[in-house]
Amino acid sequence: MSMLELKGLKDLIENISKERNLPRTAVQTAIREALLKGYERYRRAQNLERKQFDETYFDNFDIQLDVEEQGFRIVATKKIVEEVVNTDHEIALEEVRRMGGEEAEMGQEVVLDVTPDKEEFGRMAAMQTKQVLAQKLRDQQRQMVQEEFQDLESTVLQARVLRFERQSVIMAVSSGYGQPEVEAELPKREQLPNDNYRIGSTFKVYLKKVSTGQQRGPQLLVSRADAGLVVYLFANEVPEIEDEVVRIVAVAREANPPSRHVGPRTKIAVDTLDRDVDPVGACIGARGSRIQVVVNELRGEKIDVIRWSPDPATYIANGLSPARVDDVRLMDPETRQTHVLVAEDQLSLAIGKEGQNVRLAARLTGWKIDIKDKAKYDFEGEDAKFAAARAKYTIEDDDVEYDEELDDELDDELDDELDDEQEEEFDDDFDIDDEK
Repeated sequence: MSMLELKGLKDLIENISKERNLPRTAVQTAIREALLKGYERYRRAQNLERKQFDETYFDNFDIQLDVEEQGFRIVATKKIVEEVVNTDHEIALEEVRRMGGEEAEMGQEVVLDVTPDKEEFGRMAAMQTKQVLAQKLRDQQRQMVQEEFQDLESTVLQARVLRFERQSVIMAVSSGYGQPEVEAELPKREQLPNDNYRIGSTFKVYLKKVSTGQQRGPQLLVSRADAGLVVYLFANEVPEIEDEVVRIVAVAREANPPSRHVGPRTKIAVDTLDRDVDPVGACIGARGSRIQVVVNELRGEKIDVIRWSPDPATYIANGLSPARVDDVRLMDPETRQTHVLVAEDQLSLAIGKEGQNVRLAARLTGWKIDIKDKAKYDFEGEDAKFAAARAKYTIEDDDVEYDEELDDELDDELDDELDDEQEEEFDDDFDIDDEK
């Protein structure tokens, strides 16, 4: 069998395997695919007979790499037929027997060496496969990254700043000890305003998404603004959370406030079934030691740890911490609207700078919160307003039910009329006389 020489093939596979962190088998597969694509392009360029080459025409061709001999062969799988129509896919039985296949039979398939003897093919194949090989290697690397990091989505990784592209920060992350680093993208919307991203600086990042497409650039999307990062930092710092004595019930985070005059802030609700454990105190730690570690990692972000409660009024009052709440009125549990009454000197604290505190409390609890001055609150007027609204909704619901009943009655009448008409048509068709 003939073989085309590929000088330095063994070293090429070794170097690519080390540089791109790919197994040798994956590199060899990419080289075979690239050489086959080069042969396909060569055949199309040398198509003097003007054959029709569709997308599947070369599916029966393959590349055999010989790493030790540093070369390759092109083979084709052909079917034994009585009359050959396409020499690329078919071969006559007599020809197979002349080649030594005395036991061959009609309809069988044979693998034949079809490596061109032309020197120009070797040069053209090398030129054509260079670009294809680079693409195949990128595809192999993407697949390796997907398999390596797919199970690490929604976890926290250590990242190092490599460079900047537009408003994104390109970082290097690793899936574990001893594994090589790969690139990840930290977009502008996922960055923290207080972070100082310098080349070489390290950060903890939340792996938000592993892309599975064929897009260029990093496949890993990481975040410093996701609430999952806060959950991880607390779980890592508070043993009671790791031991499941204390659980994190809900998190509301505003890492990138709408106004630059307002800093990042997070509210986290915790609870425990152990009466001897204070869940809030466990997260804060002695003299704030535990929460301070989290705050430092988030570059000074303000964090409120509050106690979760199954009672909505208590939970809402806790969620508005550090404001002191006098009363929580659940005006409409169905639409989850509530009025929170506070003293005049607590109004600004409850609402927060540019509404941040009440906004986060609403997201944390799932209730629409209206902060009211208790001294100016009209109890009877507000109760009457909500009672009227509920009455209006009730009337509308009754109208809908009435309309449905009316529709049912009309449908029954229409069905009766149709039944009478169909019975008359039946009688007419078969000349049925009622008098008989």
